Amino acid sequence: MTVLLRPARASDDAATERIEIAADALLVDRFGAVDWPPPTSPHERSSWPGYVLVAEQPADEGAAPTPVGFVHVLEIDGHAHLEQLSVLPAFGRRGIGRQLVEAALAEARERGHSRITLRTYADVPWNAPFYASCGFRVSEPDTPLLRKLVETETALGLFRHGARVQMTAPL
Repeated sequence: MTVLLRPARASDDAATERIEIAADALLVDRFGAVDWPPPTSPHERSSWPGYVLVAEQPADEGAAPTPVGFVHVLEIDGHAHLEQLSVLPAFGRRGIGRQLVEAALAEARERGHSRITLRTYADVPWNAPFYASCGFRVSEPDTPLLRKLVETETALGLFRHGARVQMTAPL
């Protein structure tokens, strides 16, 4: 599917929140997770160092384009970390997530990073296996930032729903 990828704008805040809620619903359903953590608020997301890229479905004549997915990459202590990738389920399995990941990798490379990490579920098909197909490989948390992310996931109770794994892609 053809989408336009662009940097997020403040006007995308409501859409990215809606997209994340809809995408997270797939995990909530898979795990029966009634206590799933809420999405990152748009204000919090925009206050973190890094970047957000949005995928827009081209508009029909006279209509505005519609955001259908986004990727959020943190840049902390010289490190790039893919924090969130979300695509509306109605637009899933059309290559939009892959386009967003590729754009995030290209942007991280352009910003001078030599690798990018992420944390995800090991056994969810659209998580670790998908990222492996994008060039990510299982790795160990080897920086204070990455070890802190494991602590955060533990505090949020994410391990109750399955094995979590860190993955790294060279840039």
